Amino acid sequence: MRLGQAIDERTGGPTAPRPARGRGRGGGRRRRRWLRRTLITLGIVVVLLVAAVVGDYYYLGSLVHRETVHNLQSPGQQINILLIGSTTRCGLSVQNKAYGLCSQGVTGVNADIDMILHLDTGTHTASLLSIPRDLFSPNARTTGPNKIDAALYQGPSQLVAAIEEDFAIPINHYIELNFDTFANVVNALGGVRMYFPIPIYDAESGLNVERPGCKLLNGYHALQVVRARHLQIQPNPNNHDPHTWPQEALSDLARIRRTHEFLRVIADEIAARGLSNPFTDQRLAQAVLPDLTVDSGFAEGTMVHLAQEFAHTSISNVLQLTYPVLTVQSGPLLYQGYYYGSVVFPVQPSGVATVDKVLGIPEGVDSFTGKPLPNPHGVRVAVENGSGVASEGPLLTAGLRRHGFAVTSSTTTTPVGPVAESVVWYGGPRPPANANWTSPSLAAAEAVLNELEGPAMLGYNPAMVRPGSVVTVQAGSDLTVKPVATAPTGRTTTTLHAGRTTTTSPGTITVVDPPGVRTNNAFSAPSAINPGLEPWDPRACNAAGTGPATPIPTTTTTRAKG
Repeated sequence: MRLGQAIDERTGGPTAPRPARGRGRGGGRRRRRWLRRTLITLGIVVVLLVAAVVGDYYYLGSLVHRETVHNLQSPGQQINILLIGSTTRCGLSVQNKAYGLCSQGVTGVNADIDMILHLDTGTHTASLLSIPRDLFSPNARTTGPNKIDAALYQGPSQLVAAIEEDFAIPINHYIELNFDTFANVVNALGGVRMYFPIPIYDAESGLNVERPGCKLLNGYHALQVVRARHLQIQPNPNNHDPHTWPQEALSDLARIRRTHEFLRVIADEIAARGLSNPFTDQRLAQAVLPDLTVDSGFAEGTMVHLAQEFAHTSISNVLQLTYPVLTVQSGPLLYQGYYYGSVVFPVQPSGVATVDKVLGIPEGVDSFTGKPLPNPHGVRVAVENGSGVASEGPLLTAGLRRHGFAVTSSTTTTPVGPVAESVVWYGGPRPPANANWTSPSLAAAEAVLNELEGPAMLGYNPAMVRPGSVVTVQAGSDLTVKPVATAPTGRTTTTLHAGRTTTTSPGTITVVDPPGVRTNNAFSAPSAINPGLEPWDPRACNAAGTGPATPIPTTTTTRAKG
């Protein structure tokens, strides 16, 4: 989608509905579309690799590009690193026609890969959260809502602010990679082997695997694998025309699934080779560092310290989750007069539970301060029903009051479009440029969001908070309130369904299909937070290089509406 360009080119307020600019303008536009779905960030692999090589070759730290990034929080025992895969072409050291040329107008800068790497230096554990690039975020731009990948156009500081304001995830450091970083690491390793169970094809990424088996991928071909989000799968061995093969669903979510598998494969490859060989180390360092951008506060000494802390971390022990979403299936999103193409909405309560799991905090804790969220009785909430369904406002008001919130008003507002995510708006000062952010208003909004079910998320905008309230819930499509729990949950994760409460074992997460959207065909079923590989997905080869390292499932994952 040319969503970023559509917003950049806006001049003035919304007018009549129209498509986002840059869509549907012939083969040249379609040819370049896949270029925006690109780039795999190497996640924990890159962090540990860079830390190790900088520790061994301290002088190579000068090769890293540094950029001033605002809104970062001071790290402590818990460190959250925002890992970004940038689509920049103009920023590449050498232009490559395969990626699109800056000189030919391929100048878009989006964050097509958004990951948060959480490191706990006290327990020496790591976890990784992927945020789908098409997630519609209230503060993606300073001008308002957009897909989260579009935030990077306004710079790293804006993307950091959007993650902190809309997801309540404190960010301590920033790392940005581009095409060259990824390809050079793979090439420096001499390639990476992956097993392909059946022939697959993606016209937009260039991936074309004609025969099953283990294959050695160089950097360019590895990029084709992890870019693929329009994958077509051979239906039977006698059909050799890939243009007739069926296409998998899930698009970016499927790409994230394969991205996580590639992280495991390349991490195992690095672990097998080790980082003690000075020739290998220097080759990897020279491959990674010149195309890496980090925040100016991420010093070489900090990287060396992380290398020491996590030297023995195995990728198999790194929790890799994806923020659960609902895909809008009713067509391109129309929001306040503008079309935003294909989008996904965050889904609660599973989204909040997933973030808590990655950050290692129990339910009901402020993710910035580590203190309990405020008591509902002290939180003044206004309800604005923008769903277009008259009964939704009174039901939300009654539900929030049952949880103890002080509902100050309940009004009706004009819907932003045929389908809409709900936003829990809050005010107060936004994240300061160069200091830690402590926001009672954010904590109050988190307390409200914790009790909601459906497509909803946080949003910072003091102008959207009604007078007399601390938080304003702008209700969109199919928003409901959790039933009141009948028993305290302690440190377990409580999954609430319509009419019943199920307490799972400590630390587990059940993805909930909220009652409001369960029968709404405008939305998909909620996406999985840790999906397994599908039968057609590439995966690790066995030690002999003759087959897959693990058994291949014989059935696909079903995602029917419940």
